[in-house]
Amino acid sequence: TNADTPNDAAVARKFGAEGIGLCRTEHMFFEGDRIDAIRRMILADDEAGRRKALAKLKPIQRKDFEGIFKAMDGLPVTIRLLDPPLHEFLPHETVQQREMAKQLGVPLAQVKAKVDSLHEFNPMLGHRGCRLGITYPEIYEMQVEAIIEAALNVKKRKMKALPEIMIPLVGTVKELSELKAMTDRVAARVMKKKGAKVRYMVGTMIEIPRAALVADKIAEEAEFFSFGTNDLTQLTYGYSRDDAGTFLPIYVDRGILPADPFQTLDIEGTGQLLEIGTKLGRQTRKTLKVGICGEHGGDPASVMFCHSVGLDYV
Repeated sequence: TNADTPNDAAVARKFGAEGIGLCRTEHMFFEGDRIDAIRRMILADDEAGRRKALAKLKPIQRKDFEGIFKAMDGLPVTIRLLDPPLHEFLPHETVQQREMAKQLGVPLAQVKAKVDSLHEFNPMLGHRGCRLGITYPEIYEMQVEAIIEAALNVKKRKMKALPEIMIPLVGTVKELSELKAMTDRVAARVMKKKGAKVRYMVGTMIEIPRAALVADKIAEEAEFFSFGTNDLTQLTYGYSRDDAGTFLPIYVDRGILPADPFQTLDIEGTGQLLEIGTKLGRQTRKTLKVGICGEHGGDPASVMFCHSVGLDYV
């Protein structure tokens, strides 16, 4: 299942889910006080200010992870570290910006300046995913701490947690090696402090074509791959998923495309990248766990293809 809350996890479990293939941590940030804390972090002028705001978010994330691990008791949970660009957490209309400024006790001009500074012409290709983790490592550090602390707390209650920490949007092995080293360092520190150990995995989302083509190198660092087929399709075709609705139906009607590639996996193109990535990855790491977490996991024909190329789960 895809699940971002303890309740979603419990419901999915009742339906027979055998694990969580994608837990999107940013979905935990949008409720109540949480959005204020993430906004304070974004508005902070320096690392110390960001860490102060993140310290308020950590117990909230930890509690959510504990609930998810408890609901899944012994089943794997793949947790994607923060993926969307930071501007998605800020309001873009003046009225909402004024409300935010009042709520946080800062000048409206400061909010506007931050929104302007984070503006991107093509956010999908911008400062997001692992690029955030490289430039603001304190964000990913907080998330890893929350995950490992939650797993240890659940273990203490005689339940089993199987966290799989997923680094999104990797395009080069160096991005992954740096962030994996950070993850291992933080996890070791938490376990030493708590005087207990828990098993975890570190892997990546394959959603950039380059990552699929150099998957043999990426598998030197990654213990698992999860194909994010939504972004992989966007980047393979050069179609924006949010904007292609204006012409894709015409393409399908006229037979230029056999189907909407965001609904049914394009086996000839995007599917070939799945096959290449899986094959290369397993050449390096025979035990590599491979799945998909894109929308195509809900399409029977796409699932059949994933099965045929040897994926472990959807």
